[in-house]
Amino acid sequence: MINQIVSNLIRFIVLVLVQVLILNNVQLNGYINPFMYILFIMLLPIETPGWLLLLLSLAMGLTIDMFSNTLGMHAAACVFIGYLRPRIIRSISPRDGYESEANPNVTDMGFRWFISYTIIMVLLHHFVLFFIEAFSFVEFFSTLFRVILSSILTILLIIISQYLFTSNKQQS
Repeated sequence: MINQIVSNLIRFIVLVLVQVLILNNVQLNGYINPFMYILFIMLLPIETPGWLLLLLSLAMGLTIDMFSNTLGMHAAACVFIGYLRPRIIRSISPRDGYESEANPNVTDMGFRWFISYTIIMVLLHHFVLFFIEAFSFVEFFSTLFRVILSSILTILLIIISQYLFTSNKQQS
């Protein structure tokens, strides 16, 4: 239990630093902005209580907002995916259900499950974030294009990070 808390705290700090110091400076043509910090919310244990999931999502979003000067946009998008995460995990669950100690990562769940989970979570987050930022449907297709391009890069970064920083127990 203590190991899990410490590892999640370290993950929180590392992802905030990576986002703020590196990824916030990556803006290709104003269309591609990777937001890898959502990996923190995605990798929380499956059995995380809903109230704690929402609180941690809010904390992550507000931390990124504080460093990015974005006035709650990241917090709103993070709380949104934090709220939907249990439903998403339930909807893509295997027939046998989840093991009690399973974590939603490539090692425990396998590549196919994790890529589905990642695509859904990243697209939802980016859709909410970019449309809050635009705060208009006037440039709907331009904003949707940003969502798709940024999601592709974010998904690639998340998958690469999973293979670089997880053990090779059963990656399939």
